[in-house]
Amino acid sequence: MTNTPTPFASPNPDEFWLDERIYIREIMNAPEEPNVSLARFRVPPNSTTQLHSLNICEWYIMELGTGIVEVDGHAIDMRAGQNIKIEAGQSQRVINTGTEDLVFQSICIPRWTHACYKNLEDDDT
Repeated sequence: MTNTPTPFASPNPDEFWLDERIYIREIMNAPEEPNVSLARFRVPPNSTTQLHSLNICEWYIMELGTGIVEVDGHAIDMRAGQNIKIEAGQSQRVINTGTEDLVFQSICIPRWTHACYKNLEDDDT
């Protein structure tokens, strides 16, 4: 016997600002699906996101703009059409070096939760 698929919704489907200095729209991030999450991020021009690490794997899928993805201190030039995998525990941040918004999707396996996140800029998290 197979299970019938059941629709579910993300709790935060609208774009909102994070203290991480980035806009996010959670496309798929629900407790009903703990194995994966998908989000769309937007970094304004001349902005740098918070240095952080996750205890899960994350993939960036670049959609629009140009910038630098810094992983464990290595600056990697990125542009629309490119992807990058960030392993669990690696430090990371995104720098928008362009004149337009830098937009990318993020896939996290397993699902992203606040417990996955570690702020590396101060001792508050």
